[in-house]
Amino acid sequence: MTLKGIKVRIYPTPEQQVAIENNFRLNRFLWNQLLGMQIARHENGGSFVTKFGMNYLIKLMKIEFPFLKEAESTSLLYTSADLADSYDRFFKKQNGFPKFKSRRRPKNSYKSNCVNGNIQVADNHYLKLPKLGLVKSNGLQRVKDRVKSVVVRKKADGTFEATLLVEFETKTFKPTGKTIGIDLGVADLVIQSDGYKLRNKQFERSSANKKRVWERKLARRRQQALVKIKQAKTQGIELELSDFKNVQKAKEQVARINKKIANQRNNYLQKYTTSLVRKYDLIAMEDLKTKNLLQNHHLARSLADAAWAKIKSMLAYKCEWYGKELVLVNPAYTSQMCAHCGENTGKKPLRIRRFDCPHCHTTDIDRDVNAAINILNKALAQR
Repeated sequence: MTLKGIKVRIYPTPEQQVAIENNFRLNRFLWNQLLGMQIARHENGGSFVTKFGMNYLIKLMKIEFPFLKEAESTSLLYTSADLADSYDRFFKKQNGFPKFKSRRRPKNSYKSNCVNGNIQVADNHYLKLPKLGLVKSNGLQRVKDRVKSVVVRKKADGTFEATLLVEFETKTFKPTGKTIGIDLGVADLVIQSDGYKLRNKQFERSSANKKRVWERKLARRRQQALVKIKQAKTQGIELELSDFKNVQKAKEQVARINKKIANQRNNYLQKYTTSLVRKYDLIAMEDLKTKNLLQNHHLARSLADAAWAKIKSMLAYKCEWYGKELVLVNPAYTSQMCAHCGENTGKKPLRIRRFDCPHCHTTDIDRDVNAAINILNKALAQR
């Protein structure tokens, strides 16, 4: 059995929205209490309390803070586990020190575990969730297997979604005996060793004007709100940006536009990567470190938009699901070597788009296709 995350849109009633928001607040409160306790223990020479120790403390905290009983109980356990994981990453020097969670910039999500069937797909239109009951939803026809857990999230545009972790039986794609190498680019997002090129569509261009208008409105309204907040403070009145509905409306509009762009790009990449995994038994690509590439500020925006890391991630889990093979190769010299004779012809500026080999006299090959063939050859050699 394999685990798979499925996102569905949910439409909670006003009462259910209040319960969801309350669970956000209670989990944030618990995080801050546990983090404060850990810091105080360290300052007093005490040892770190493990995840299991914090889980025991939750029982005691429910006595001290009875309102914690209103929270979905398994979500509190996930919060303590997240804090333990944050400390673990800090100790391993992978992340910074855990921070307190602000109500002004809240993490609007919580995770619940399936216990005794408290998370179920009632039908194609309703999802049963703990503490909420039946919540109207769409996209549930995709959920055909047992649900293990759910993450309930409020998006920046004000909408709600649930990510269901389900167990499912994978069905491998039929073997084709074909192999392919892919080179990642900017103008063309993917260049295959067979010459096919996937265009890097700029989805944000169609929404650019609308996004610019709402970003300006947001900036202007936010500035006006900050002035009013400052004036109110002199009169002893505490106001926050969340109190200004026009600011929140502009913020949600910008978030909706960004969400639309992200969904379009994601669908584009999902369709391409699925077709690639369906057609080929072995897919070879460079093991590129995109974080390092993004430090080049001249290419940063283009590289970020190209979403190379997302392609790599999609191919990795789809190859695992459907019984195909993804081979990552060292990117060194793939753009310099001749795919025909294997000689290294040295570095070439990016403006040169055709490849000529002075050794075997192969001429006028597309530079990126040549690199994709080299990637495939490397992958086949290291199997």
